[in-house]
Amino acid sequence: MLSDRQQQIINEAIILIDKKGIQGLTIKNLSKAIGISEPGIYRHFESKFHILAEILDEFKDNINEFNQELMKSNLNSLKKIGKIYQTHFNFFVKNPAIISVIFAEEIFNNDKILYNKINEILKANEELISQIIEEGQNTGEIKNEVDKKQIALIIMGSLRLLVKKWKQNSYSFDLKLEGNKLLETIKILIIK
Repeated sequence: MLSDRQQQIINEAIILIDKKGIQGLTIKNLSKAIGISEPGIYRHFESKFHILAEILDEFKDNINEFNQELMKSNLNSLKKIGKIYQTHFNFFVKNPAIISVIFAEEIFNNDKILYNKINEILKANEELISQIIEEGQNTGEIKNEVDKKQIALIIMGSLRLLVKKWKQNSYSFDLKLEGNKLLETIKILIIK
């Protein structure tokens, strides 16, 4: 469990990455933004790497918890997919700065550990959606003619693209509304 100060550092790091890119996340910039000394940052995190790792671990833990709860639910496959979309869009509307970290895996290319953490998140989401699609195919809700991994790719890719488009357009449209439209279109494509 993070201390209040550690959470503040994490939150400010996300905002710095969003505003200035990964190169803008320096201990110096972070200490200025929070109003504490650089050694004060180091009392809570050993390095910038540890801050980034904590951001990714926190996001991964939240995703894993959500995925477990979703799979235990009695929702049918289409409602589970809807819940995934709704939860992600609600999260990003409340935390738009995190998009610059979570959907910018290229910023972690130079660090194998951080890059692997991003890949674990993507893989967990792909496995969850593939499992939901397979359930829907087994119950007759979702078409069997299309491979579950291809449907999962469409679902994940369209969610990511819509969120990135929202960010690139300075949050100028209603993400939840557009997300619901996207989900309805995907349902038309996959419902048996």
